[in-house]
Amino acid sequence: MKKVIHIVGARPNFMKVAPIYRAIAERTPLEQILVHTGQHYDAKMSDVFFADLGLPAPDVHLGIGSGSHAQQTARMMVELEKVFLAHPPALVSVVGDVNSTIAAALVTSKLGIPLAHVEAGLRSYSPHQPEEINRLVTDRLSDLLLTPSRDADANLLKEGTDPARIHFVGNVMIDSLFASREKADKLPLLKDLGLIPHGYAVCTLHRPSNVDDPKILGGLLSAVAHVATRLPVIFPVHPRTRKVISEHGLNTWFERTPNLRPVEPMGYLDFLALTSKARLVLTDSGGLQEETTAMGIPCLTLREQTERPITVEEGSNEVVGTDPVRIRLAADRVLDGEGKQGRVPEFWDGRAAERIADLFASFLGVEDRPIQAASA
Repeated sequence: MKKVIHIVGARPNFMKVAPIYRAIAERTPLEQILVHTGQHYDAKMSDVFFADLGLPAPDVHLGIGSGSHAQQTARMMVELEKVFLAHPPALVSVVGDVNSTIAAALVTSKLGIPLAHVEAGLRSYSPHQPEEINRLVTDRLSDLLLTPSRDADANLLKEGTDPARIHFVGNVMIDSLFASREKADKLPLLKDLGLIPHGYAVCTLHRPSNVDDPKILGGLLSAVAHVATRLPVIFPVHPRTRKVISEHGLNTWFERTPNLRPVEPMGYLDFLALTSKARLVLTDSGGLQEETTAMGIPCLTLREQTERPITVEEGSNEVVGTDPVRIRLAADRVLDGEGKQGRVPEFWDGRAAERIADLFASFLGVEDRPIQAASA
């Protein structure tokens, strides 16, 4: 039986891999192995997501943990090579743009193993951003480039990519959202937090460019504190962000702003229950830009660029940067009823994983039950 190995490492990966894993199991005879690099090793950032998304426990857990980009990627490469040699795959599938993604891409290239990149073609055009480097290199090394939006196709074609490698399948993260929305709606989370639907905002901050510099992080917290003067802001605090807040005395923003409410990181279903009823989301997360667009919720992206411009061009997202004044003004516009509405982009329909399973089966020459996918 031909074997597909899925690589996951950080929690956005889990939301993308879960529907692909299910679709392959339902539609093809392919054997699947799930490898967790352990890039996110905190149980609140990792283990709970497997349960929420119905993913089986990883077949292999590398336990890599933290470190610099070079240290983390190098350790992953060494361990992934061992896995691929012990369990030779017909195809390796990677998602997104984290260090686990680039590590697997480099190893498969050296071993001559075909590679599929889910969420290919996204570009921020910020050349020093670690995620952008990961995207560029992974796309260059991949045999199958599975894109979530038409602008991603255009990016790849502009770079000289062979059109035969590009397949527009849609946004697989939205598959997880649609599949989980009803279950999330039944959770008592809002009641437990004393919130009313559409009467609060949600904030997440985790990118090193935003949270590692206490001056930048302090400015962002000041802007979010302003929003909290108008309605409660629920702030699930990433471990990396919490560390900087604690080390640099930034807890004062929470102490003097009662409505700015830090909470522990949440599982997928709890977080979906929270975000799906928010009036406004402020974030530096790429995935949240997509999810808010799919749900029609105004989103302010606290970065200078986005690799997901479709969420701005067609969706409910606005890129506002990290200037506190600009963030406050944009948030006030949303809260005054002037937020973007947008629409759901093409192929964000909950069936992207089925298209991916069909492409994998076709690529590997096995029978499946195909639906239509679009080539570049």
